[in-house]
Amino acid sequence: MQNTITKSISAHKAGFAPQASRKLVLFQSIEKRLNKIFKDEMNSSNSIFQFVSDSAIHKMALFLSGAKNRSCSIGIAGETASGKSTITMDIIDTLKVFADEFYIKDLITRINTDDYYYDRSDMVIKAGSFAEFAKHYDLDVPEALELELMKEHIKSLLGGETVYLPKYDMSGTAKRVDNVTKTTPSKIIISEGLFTLTDKVVDAFDFKIYVDVSSNVQKERFYRRAAERDLGSSADDVYLNAASKAKIHIHPTKANADIILSGEADRTSYKNFIKKVLELVRDVHFSSVLMYS
Repeated sequence: MQNTITKSISAHKAGFAPQASRKLVLFQSIEKRLNKIFKDEMNSSNSIFQFVSDSAIHKMALFLSGAKNRSCSIGIAGETASGKSTITMDIIDTLKVFADEFYIKDLITRINTDDYYYDRSDMVIKAGSFAEFAKHYDLDVPEALELELMKEHIKSLLGGETVYLPKYDMSGTAKRVDNVTKTTPSKIIISEGLFTLTDKVVDAFDFKIYVDVSSNVQKERFYRRAAERDLGSSADDVYLNAASKAKIHIHPTKANADIILSGEADRTSYKNFIKKVLELVRDVHFSSVLMYS
């Protein structure tokens, strides 16, 4: 993986004013180290990565160096049982530990894509049960969610505005209550879901991640989860519908990703990689603190 910035690049091309040569040097140093971190991981056995674009590393260096002086957004997509929710929570947990260690406030905020399902509680009542409702209403299509509102909320947070997020009841009522969760801007906005990289919302994200998984592993995970949720004989129909709709609505969004993760890597591997990036952040931004601690 080649460095995306060569020694001959001008400060102007890198997004720096001519007088900001020190920032340019910092940026180039960070990008060089990031390239090595990513390259080492990609060349390792059982790497967490299937693909990483040079532009993703370049953008990361811009944010970490302060050349992009604003919050960043991360969108994570993948089909059901791909591991995207687990990976997202592991990212959040690892970052929160780092934030606590260095007293960083408002480091990361999660936007739950599932909270943007449209309120269909009246249809559930009319059908008599959620199971009957689900037979006639497809939840496995992007049109089942108000993704435009989600995009609006993310853009507002990135712009420094406080927003009030909706809350969707996943217990089977299909009820959504709007303007429930007060959310203030943070340094990182992260969201995951089936349709996070679809056209209606994808350009809200600086970093676009797709979690890929083999059909055998995905199917085994799905049926294990179905047993835990007591889906019984309806599990087959639910799986077949989800799988068929994924081919139409989710698999194509893989092309929008600048990072493709393996959904089958060990959870420890994800956390260890994040820690390596955070070690770089520590060295760059907290070295003086460490010297006098």
